[in-house]
Amino acid sequence: MRRRFEVLLLLLAGAAVLRISLFSELYLRYVKPGLRPLLIATGALLVLLGLVAAVREAIGYARGRRDAYQDAGHEEGHSPHAGHEWVHPPHAGHEEGHSEDAVHERGHAHSHGPRVGWLLYLPAVLLLLFAPPALGSYTASREAARAAQGAGTFPALPDTDPLPLTVREFSSRAVYDTGKSLKDRTVLLTGFVSPGDGGDEGTWYLSRLVVGCCAADAQVFKVEIHGATALDADTWVTVTGVWRPTGAPGSEAAEPALDASAVRKIHEPSNPYDDAAPAADGS
Repeated sequence: MRRRFEVLLLLLAGAAVLRISLFSELYLRYVKPGLRPLLIATGALLVLLGLVAAVREAIGYARGRRDAYQDAGHEEGHSPHAGHEWVHPPHAGHEEGHSEDAVHERGHAHSHGPRVGWLLYLPAVLLLLFAPPALGSYTASREAARAAQGAGTFPALPDTDPLPLTVREFSSRAVYDTGKSLKDRTVLLTGFVSPGDGGDEGTWYLSRLVVGCCAADAQVFKVEIHGATALDADTWVTVTGVWRPTGAPGSEAAEPALDASAVRKIHEPSNPYDDAAPAADGS
């Protein structure tokens, strides 16, 4: 890879990072909100390094041309045929060609890198022109339903009806709450649709992905939904329903499950990894 293209890669990568972090909230598809300042600083640094490298490349190229032509003029001035016609004029073009080669060599010495470096252009251009979506049903369908806490008694729930809960809190109470605080309570949950295991057409999962730092460490929380027709995978919905007991608290048979009475399609939240409870009206 020529150095001029390495410079372009720095500029592209920096512009892409700034596009998703400084000029939009697309970065929330990949990392937590607290990392935004670091992304902005990284993007700005890449652009700055690219500009500095571009200026140095331009100066080096100009200097190489100047030195090459000075050398060519020096040789011509000391030629034993100075002041006379060239004995071998056809070689003038040849010498000029060598001068151009010298310019190229001096301006681009050691400018070639590993050819595999060209592959780095692909993610930079994709991120700049088309930001990949957040993780979704593909990831959720490959993980078992997870709960976040051990068995025991949970704090009492508010009297709100229906009761908005996060998918993570509902999962923990459904699997580990020995006091059965979810019994006969109508709840509201928000998440995206992920396919069921097959067999029962009325069974699918309401899923959420929660990150500790970035999408690479995402944890899956999902609730098995019964009694409602599934929408397309990755569709964001708010589900109204009642907890379906599946086993003794803390046992392997206990899984988060819900008998749905209503499913409403919603827009994908700006931060898809923030497992926030829906508003009381389901929005």
